[in-house]
Order: sequence, then structure tokens, then C-alpha cells
Amino acid sequence: MHQPLSDPPILIHPNAKHGYVLFNQGQYFDAHEELEIAWRAEKSPYRELYRGVLQVGVAYFHIQRGNYSGAKKMLERAAGWLEPFPDICLGINVNQLKIDALRTYTLLIELGSERIHQFNPVYFRPLEMVS
Repeated sequence: MHQPLSDPPILIHPNAKHGYVLFNQGQYFDAHEELEIAWRAEKSPYRELYRGVLQVGVAYFHIQRGNYSGAKKMLERAAGWLEPFPDICLGINVNQLKIDALRTYTLLIELGSERIHQFNPVYFRPLEMVS
């Protein structure tokens, strides 16, 4: 009896793995750098997942720096890149990331540019990793 053929497993780019770790350590700029390398190297549609994650991290970085318009723009873009992916993809709970990014976006809008410095960093949630 022959085993049915299946698609090969999707491998997570090593820079993306490192980017996930940096993201979860709150090193959003460095996470962006690693994820951008993975995004540029990846040729499959999964590259856009890397882009979505890196843009959430860039948004967090902008919030830390008080850049309201940059954070707002990155969260809006990230939502579009993350939308097509299943709840769990390439080791990430994408559904939870979408929820976290939307919560961050909602709080950012509520604060507005005048009060962005009041944003509580407890809402910078780490990526939930799934094996």
C-alpha cells in the first residue's frame, strides 16, 4: 500500500523565526529587520504573513515613539496582509494576532494623536506561538 502524496511541509524562514523571538522580546525595530529579510526571500504567498507581522511590530514601535499617523497606517495595512491567513499559520496564532492588532488600533484611535503617549504598553501582546 502506498502512502498518499501530500504537500511538503512549509518551512518557516530562519530570519522569521528570529524576528518572532525579537517581536516577543519587545524589540520591534529589530524584529522588523529580520522579518523584512524573510519577506524579501520568501517567494510563496506566505511572505505576506511575514509582512503583516512586521507591520504590527512597526506599529508598536511607532506608538512607543509617539508617531500616531505611522502607527495607524501600519495597523491598517497589517490587517489587510493578515486577513487571508488561517487562524494558525507558520507557527503563529494569526487569529490572536488579528485580535491583538485590532485592540491596539481601537485604543490608538480612542487616544488620538494628542494622547498617544498615554498608550499602555501592556497591550503590546507577544505573538502566540503554536507548534
